[in-house]
Amino acid sequence: MSHSCRLLCGFLMSCIGWTGIIIATSTNDWVVTCKYGMHTCRKMDELETKGLWTECVISTALYHCISLNQILDIPAYIQTSRALMVSASLLGLPALALVLLAMPCVKLSQESEDTKHRRAVLGGLLILFISLCGMVSTVWFPIGVLHEDGLMSFGFSLYAGWVGSALCFFGSSVMICCSRGDDPSQNLENHYYYSKHSGVTNSGPPINSHAKTAHV
Repeated sequence: MSHSCRLLCGFLMSCIGWTGIIIATSTNDWVVTCKYGMHTCRKMDELETKGLWTECVISTALYHCISLNQILDIPAYIQTSRALMVSASLLGLPALALVLLAMPCVKLSQESEDTKHRRAVLGGLLILFISLCGMVSTVWFPIGVLHEDGLMSFGFSLYAGWVGSALCFFGSSVMICCSRGDDPSQNLENHYYYSKHSGVTNSGPPINSHAKTAHV
């Protein structure tokens, strides 16, 4: 039962974390940039939000976005963050499918517990890679913006990426470290039964105490 609960907790954390990474990848409210103060930027219409795909200008009467589709003109940190976040979003589905098939309640024909354990570990390693991709992207992107433009604050997409990466990291750690169930051989060693003649007896392999008889 505890084995199933550990796998289920790791699966749920990873699933919610993967959803956060997808939200961060598909939205563009990563950072708010401004070279002056907040009031001055709003008055001069120079308050901007920047994400992986667009760059928007925010003011009281204007919300204009420009797509970042010129690949050769895009800085390296944006291109790298795009590649990592898209890879993390695509790898999430097969990783979660492997973990789901490793659940004790899912039975495939003629498979052992070692097969389920290897499947859970492989899914956990993929989710760990997803979390690392999200961490690198969500840390490198604001650092790159800080060196290029004036960084004012973090946006909703960046927080979603941080939370999603952290949940994927914890979920993958649970699945990698705690995916193996209780060993039934260890339970048999400490298992006892009661006999009317000899009381409590160990259920280990019986000892043959019969003497050999010789036939003449």
